[in-house]
Amino acid sequence: MAISKTKKIEEEAPAKRGRATDPLMVMSVEKAFRVLSVFDQQSANLSLSQIAAATEMDVSAAQRFTHTLTRLGYLRKDPNTKRFELTAKTLQLGSHYLRSNRLVERAMPYLMHLSKETEETINLTVLDDTEIIFISRFMSRHMLNTNVIIGSRMPAYCTAPGMAILSRLPEDEAVAILERSDRKPITPSTTWKLDDLVKKLRVSREQGYATAFDEFYRGDASIAAAVIAANDRPEGAVNIAVPLSRFSSEEVVERFAMHIISAAHSVSST
Repeated sequence: MAISKTKKIEEEAPAKRGRATDPLMVMSVEKAFRVLSVFDQQSANLSLSQIAAATEMDVSAAQRFTHTLTRLGYLRKDPNTKRFELTAKTLQLGSHYLRSNRLVERAMPYLMHLSKETEETINLTVLDDTEIIFISRFMSRHMLNTNVIIGSRMPAYCTAPGMAILSRLPEDEAVAILERSDRKPITPSTTWKLDDLVKKLRVSREQGYATAFDEFYRGDASIAAAVIAANDRPEGAVNIAVPLSRFSSEEVVERFAMHIISAAHSVSST
């Protein structure tokens, strides 16, 4: 009985801390989204015990949340293996976001024009703390990294769109984001040391675009410019991505810099 009581206190501690820092926070909603968030490409289907471990819940709590999400249609439970997976219904939230997002709506004709004009892969991304999220994407037949889809996330510090957005923030704000990023050399070409990133931010701000060559994906080149909102803050970035097997870094800048600056300026609210 004492062990059970201690375990319950330990399990309730994170929830109590969450309520203490934000009394309006509904912890059951947070836990439901925590369950949905554990599914990804490497964990497409999970057992109840795996979900419990990944969400740091006890099995009983994980069972209640998975049952509720299954009844609501967001999870499916295989009757034979008893493993859970996401359903297509989870796409509804993303669909509602894309249909109601004014940035996507405003950018679409310019992204389509840029795609036809360059015949290269065109992306629209937004910043989410230390990462960028792809919210629109026009693929080229030349593109190698087909695993990047709408909703994909990448670190801001080693991507052209991320650095383009950060370069248009106040420098202290951008540096704070870089400081709390999980910076590491993803490839031998990754710029990841803070001093080097700050220098890159300043160059990107001065020239009006950012570049990334072989920094996140090997053989990938990207050039991006920030989309500026009416309040003079960045609200996203447009980028062109090409294989380095087809263009040198100098050719990427020479061929696409003005295209990307013009497109980002057209989408901007300023």
